[in-house]
Amino acid sequence: QGSKLEIPLWLAKGLHDSKRRIISVELPKIYKEAWRTVFSADANVVDLHKMGPYYYGLGSQLLNFENPENPEIAQTILQASTFIARFRRIMDSSQNAYNEDTSALVARLDELERALFQVGQKGLNDFQCWEKGQASQITASSLVQNYGKRKLTEVDG
Repeated sequence: QGSKLEIPLWLAKGLHDSKRRIISVELPKIYKEAWRTVFSADANVVDLHKMGPYYYGLGSQLLNFENPENPEIAQTILQASTFIARFRRIMDSSQNAYNEDTSALVARLDELERALFQVGQKGLNDFQCWEKGQASQITASSLVQNYGKRKLTEVDG
């Protein structure tokens, strides 16, 4: 009793029982009030990858544990102070970095943000190919091809 251990999240979730109080979970520093204040001031200056490469995923998992700060954590993660503010910058930079080295742009991003950046880059590259006439021919989806034609009786009915 009273020992502090670092254990994997999956194990902490398994041991956490609100009735038996086997363990209590201490918030990582990036989810505490001091960092929430930084996020609310300017979320774009924070290097989320350095602080924790899975900031959004871990934060949402931490909400499973009873903590009086859960509403503030959820608000910081999901609302304008973090995700929405950073999302706009991520998508803008992904759409304006055609054939450029993007390593500096993604270095400070969480893994979810990196995935969003890659989706934005793919969209930009696909659009550039289309503009140059290098896009492949549009084909029907396999679902449409496999659907088959309706019988004339079904249409008339």
